[in-house]
Amino acid sequence: MQYFDTHAHLGLIYDDPIEQLLVIQEARQAQVTRLVSICNSLIDFPKVYENLKSAVNVYHAIGVSPSEVQNPGRGWSQMLERYVAYPRVVAVGEIGLDYYHKFGDKKSQIELFITQLDMATAMNLPVIIHNREAGKDVLSILADHLPPRGGILHCYSEDADYARKALKLNLYFSFAGNLTYRNAHNLHSTVSVLPLDRILIESEAPFMVPASHRKERNMPKYLPITARHMADILKIDLEELAGHLWENANRVFGLQP
Repeated sequence: MQYFDTHAHLGLIYDDPIEQLLVIQEARQAQVTRLVSICNSLIDFPKVYENLKSAVNVYHAIGVSPSEVQNPGRGWSQMLERYVAYPRVVAVGEIGLDYYHKFGDKKSQIELFITQLDMATAMNLPVIIHNREAGKDVLSILADHLPPRGGILHCYSEDADYARKALKLNLYFSFAGNLTYRNAHNLHSTVSVLPLDRILIESEAPFMVPASHRKERNMPKYLPITARHMADILKIDLEELAGHLWENANRVFGLQP
């Protein structure tokens, strides 16, 4: 049994490359054998990538998140095109909309989002989607601009009705440690209505720590806790669920299992 952590901000857990590699080693000991390192800053990406270059089980996603909309950097689109050509870069992301934090204005966020969706289409890559209190606009934009390779609604936070609408698109639904929270009823009901071939799992480290490790910094090694909780909700064998999660993650990123 093995797990694929589809979303971990490894560069935010520790700055030191040795400590980052220890995080990956601890994850492997917990059966988390593949990870996608997410970097939301084009400025930080070269350092994060270099630190993890020797970790062949770590893949990468790079994109300009809504938090960077006011200052994506000069020549950012050319930088993004250059970075996605690096070995083991498997997605553009995370990108999307965040109306909760009110980064810049809605128009600027939408323009940045659409531009990167269209770039991902040209690059033949899937996208990793950030959505916070912007669900209606996210789904409307994806209906017109989702790349053929599809995408991931990461750290899913909407309800089951929204998921039913999103299922009409080539989207996967990724759940993080908040699935283990007792009051996360919308997530519990959502995962129950999704086909097993559209579900993913992520740590979202160092954020969204599972309930049993509250007040700690989240780590990829805690991913199996979320998986066990998901298996309980779905009332299926953990090993069977892990097999689906592994196959789904490799499929969306275009990797051999």
